[in-house]
Amino acid sequence: MSSNNLAFPTADYEARLAKLRAEMDKRALDWLVITDPSNMAWISGYDGWSFYVHQAVIVGRSGMPLWWGRAMDALGALRTVYMPDDHVVGYDDIYVQNPDRHPHETLAELLLERGAETARIGVEMDNYYYSAAAHATLVGHLPQARIVDATGLVNWQRAVKSPAEIDRMRKAAGIVEAMHRRILEVAEPGLPKHHLVAEIMRASVLGTDEAWGDYPAIVPLTPSGMDATAPHLTWDDQPMRPGEATFFEIAGVYRRYHCPQSRTLFLGTMPDEFKRAEEAVLEASSKALDQAKPGNTCADIANAFNTTLNARGYVKESRCGYAIGLSYPPDWGERTMSFRSDDTTVLEPGMTFHFMPALWLDTGGIEITEPILITETGVECLSSLPREVCIK
Repeated sequence: MSSNNLAFPTADYEARLAKLRAEMDKRALDWLVITDPSNMAWISGYDGWSFYVHQAVIVGRSGMPLWWGRAMDALGALRTVYMPDDHVVGYDDIYVQNPDRHPHETLAELLLERGAETARIGVEMDNYYYSAAAHATLVGHLPQARIVDATGLVNWQRAVKSPAEIDRMRKAAGIVEAMHRRILEVAEPGLPKHHLVAEIMRASVLGTDEAWGDYPAIVPLTPSGMDATAPHLTWDDQPMRPGEATFFEIAGVYRRYHCPQSRTLFLGTMPDEFKRAEEAVLEASSKALDQAKPGNTCADIANAFNTTLNARGYVKESRCGYAIGLSYPPDWGERTMSFRSDDTTVLEPGMTFHFMPALWLDTGGIEITEPILITETGVECLSSLPREVCIK
């Protein structure tokens, strides 16, 4: 059967494949085994919640890519990938979570059948989905092949988004705006946090009139008070309290494309400490976004932000942004570029980032972040939400 759920036109996948093979040629790779589900989706169209078992898209020097995975998930591949049916290969369920067997035994057989006995094969070694056991199995069953690290190879090809991808991110930005508006509507002292998170999730899935909402790669991060001194805590059943700040790091998602955005809500009268921190973050953000334009580097943005923030008496030691786009759990970042002083990557039109000027204080945290697009002339904030701490 041919897919009726294809995310993009076949021509888009063919163009991506040509771009990917050009980089494979530079690295003298005969085969590339792609296990990151975001990269799998980008190159093939595959979309399914099956990344808890071993799966991959395999790209050679010529011909169509192959989808390889659990046999029951091959049915989902037939529904979503652009390749013909005979390029979808499923392995038997006896290999699933069986300590005496490993699915990569069948992947090695598949590669051997295609003449890869002495090939140079790239794998994504520093990847959530490629385990030490998977690597050991592949190496053990392909003793004459040279298996090399190709982590990030596909990720970097995704850096500049096509107009169709940018359209999806704009739709995702509309969804995250709706999510933040819902927070302001319902948040109040005494409301149990999990009730508020339920409203956030409901808004994220309902989406907007233009786009339905997909599931996010990261759950809502919603710490309040002293919990908000840490960046990655989730929620509990405790009531929201007056005199506390809560930051909401959430993402709107449309067909796997993410627009993360954070805003901070203060219930009651905001103390001077928070007002000063807000002013510092907003000034530093403005200076940083002035540097977000083609020809500048990621470091230019980070240095502008940190210099301004430091002059106000604050220090942020972590990066202040990273590349975003197509993602699956557990991370909505693309794991390529970061806004920090040692990243000299040159910005290009079509690149998209989560500008993340968060500041964690001794008594709470402030996050006022923006999903941004590098344009031909500068930068566009994909969301139109006011850039401020919200007070209620």
